[in-house]
Amino acid sequence: MLEVRNVSKDYPAPNGPLNILSNVSLSMAAGEAVSIVGPSGSGKSTLLYILGALEPPTSGTVTLDGQDPFTFNSRDLAAFRNSQIGFVFQDHCLLPQCSVLENVLTPTLVAKSNDNYEARARELMDSVGLLPRLDHRPAQLSGGEKQRVALARALIMRPRLLLCDEPTGNLDHNSAATVASMLFELHQKQETILVVVTHNAELANRFPQRFQVENQQLTQL
Repeated sequence: MLEVRNVSKDYPAPNGPLNILSNVSLSMAAGEAVSIVGPSGSGKSTLLYILGALEPPTSGTVTLDGQDPFTFNSRDLAAFRNSQIGFVFQDHCLLPQCSVLENVLTPTLVAKSNDNYEARARELMDSVGLLPRLDHRPAQLSGGEKQRVALARALIMRPRLLLCDEPTGNLDHNSAATVASMLFELHQKQETILVVVTHNAELANRFPQRFQVENQQLTQL
């Protein structure tokens, strides 16, 4: 369960605090999915970074399965993010010197468990249709293929929460549709909590729940 309660975010500015988000609340259970839209600069990505424990709120609380990551020390916070939260950004952020398989396995390098991560990586790559490309470097892949690798990497640790910031923003229409379909399929299979920030109205409208950030507020559409 993801619980967001009265979250506000301010940034210091010469003329006083700049309010980006104000009293945002949201509750989501495993298997639920929402899209968040809004004008550029409205605070969508800021909210996503707060949900992902990358940015602390100025006030309010965020808990995932009853745990408040902002109460952790830096080492425990990093471990929490790595094991409980998967991220997919507009830029795939793949390591150019590493193979597809090595990129997918990157989050497992600091894992404490002894799971057979390579077998899981192969399973995920099969799910996104790229099993024959395991030994390729990112430069040998199309934009859509790179984003599918990024999706597999985000899910390798079986996170409870999957956060996507413009996951189809750099893709052509066909590649975007393919990535979106795979995103939904894997989300449903793993019953993650899925939050996607996007400017793509077609993608946003595929979600059962849609929200908008505007004037520092989060409202359901």
